[in-house]
Amino acid sequence: MMADDARVEHATKESRYGLATAAVALVVFAAAPLWADRADLRLLSEVFAYIALASLWNLLAGYAGLVSVGQQAYVGLGAYVMFGCTMLAGVPPLISVLLSGLVAAAISVPVAALIFRLRGHYFAIGTWVVAEVFRLVAAQVSALGGGSGVSLPASIVTSMAASRAAREYLLYWLSLALVVTVLALIFALLRSRYGLALTAIRDNEAAARASGVDVGRVKLVVYVVTAFGTGLAGALIFLQKLRVSPETAFSVNDWTAFVIFIVVIGGIGRVEGPIIGAIVFFALRQVFADLGTTYLLMLGVIAIVVMLMAPQGIWGLVVRRFGWQLLPLERRLVPKRPLGE
Repeated sequence: MMADDARVEHATKESRYGLATAAVALVVFAAAPLWADRADLRLLSEVFAYIALASLWNLLAGYAGLVSVGQQAYVGLGAYVMFGCTMLAGVPPLISVLLSGLVAAAISVPVAALIFRLRGHYFAIGTWVVAEVFRLVAAQVSALGGGSGVSLPASIVTSMAASRAAREYLLYWLSLALVVTVLALIFALLRSRYGLALTAIRDNEAAARASGVDVGRVKLVVYVVTAFGTGLAGALIFLQKLRVSPETAFSVNDWTAFVIFIVVIGGIGRVEGPIIGAIVFFALRQVFADLGTTYLLMLGVIAIVVMLMAPQGIWGLVVRRFGWQLLPLERRLVPKRPLGE
């Protein structure tokens, strides 16, 4: 087929159905305060936060090949910047959340200049070391409670909304807006020329470099975007918790291990993967969370089984068998229709 006889298309029948389903789901979730109780809203907010974090980690590792085990650095940084802005500078909490993302993005640039010198498992270890440095620095900030942490004053909490119900609705809608913004940002990035470069890097980095892709620049853009989104998520998560401490804000278990589990079982290198993985993760947690440490062992066993039987995750297995594409990201050459048809 000659290039002049074909055109590039993104959408497929499945992707049109997928976008329609996503639009309906957005309306349903936006109206959740009308049909869900407070416990359900808090659970949904947590699900949205983990989908956002997992989607960002998937962009970083699944597309750019930057396997980080230190993303808790930006979760904690976002949380501490938000607390610092509200408590020490008097900035309104919602504006502080946005500032947290911007500060995380700004700090990620010199961090990237340092850790991008490392490769493979050394890069992964380097990201964890950076996160530990951030945690130790946060523990020295006495104005924010030092190693014990600090709670938001009641005056700051009530400034968001007068009643408790109104605050919970506001924070729920902010969590929904966060995951929609993150997914839209990733979608736009992958549909841009950076998306072509990332797909090439994901498939074969050496070939992408030989084809003229500026791999270093593309990875830097992805790393900064990921830090921005992760900082926003961290600020919003701890705005809901109303208390922050170094151990909780920089927890490798909560903000990296669980996120990696979600991406691995859902499907790495696929936008739909973190969504599927988050649904599975929270379903398992709801059923088995009372088992204590046994629950964590079960998660590990499930991850190993999925990696052995379906290395590309649950959604990767679905794509391989049925060829479904729920989001119009992949580019396809299709014949042009003759005039008059």
